Amino acid sequence: MTKTVTTIQQLMHERKSVRKYKEGVVIPREKLQTLLQNAITAPSSSNMQPWRFIVIENQEVKKELRQIANDQEQVETSSAIIAVLGDLEMYKKAEEIYDANFAKGYMSREIADLMINNSLSLYGNLSKEILTSLVHFDAGLISMQIMLLAKEMGYDTVPMGGFDKVKFAEKFNLPKNEIPILLIAIGEAAAPAYGSSRLAVEDIVKYI
Repeated sequence: MTKTVTTIQQLMHERKSVRKYKEGVVIPREKLQTLLQNAITAPSSSNMQPWRFIVIENQEVKKELRQIANDQEQVETSSAIIAVLGDLEMYKKAEEIYDANFAKGYMSREIADLMINNSLSLYGNLSKEILTSLVHFDAGLISMQIMLLAKEMGYDTVPMGGFDKVKFAEKFNLPKNEIPILLIAIGEAAAPAYGSSRLAVEDIVKYI
């Protein structure tokens, strides 16, 4: 049997924000792990990879989470919730990241050391406000990859920014350097998602 190849363009058009999920559908943990392993190829500022994740599968925990996520049904009925977090101290892993780049032959020792020193110097002196903006930006990049990869695997998703982030941090005992950014519900759709229009590209693009 010939496997149908789905193009990235098809995935982008087929991906919809699904809010009705089949209850009781379990996604094997190895599939979730593979999904995230592929998603972390996303780009990030200075390759600092500030994303961290909590994957919530437990039904009772999801039920509790629903109460701090504006009572959104999909929090409880989806197969899992992928909570995307941002690490405000991501630069502290600069040495680990660039040592690995050197070990894999991606750059010389000299360049790796330069990148380590530059990263520690730059990010270590930024304000919390700027760091927060940076990790939100990078979280957006990886979140889109998660949703497209999920669609390729046959699962539907919906991103949710509407939840009490203070209560979330308290409930999951997040360290002060980690901030919750987005919840992504993943599972099998129980009902089609609504279609959504887009502004005409002619109205939003300017060529100079």
